[in-house]
Amino acid sequence: MTLNELKTGESAKITYVGGKGNLRNHLLDMGLIPRTIVKIIKVAPMGDPIEIRLRGYELTIRLDDAKEIEVEKESESK
Repeated sequence: MTLNELKTGESAKITYVGGKGNLRNHLLDMGLIPRTIVKIIKVAPMGDPIEIRLRGYELTIRLDDAKEIEVEKESESK
């Protein structure tokens, strides 16, 4: 599953960051690294971009970039 497939309020753990060259480096520099927990906070009215919370801050990313980030959904009990 990729980050863009999560719904508002759902949390997941990053398992892999894809992309090539500068895009991958940019995502990693923003803190989107494997084993990081992310939560979907908001989705723009037209669906793009999305706002996520990770490492104590909010980050807005485009859906095309979110499709490059593979995640594993957190269990419902957390």
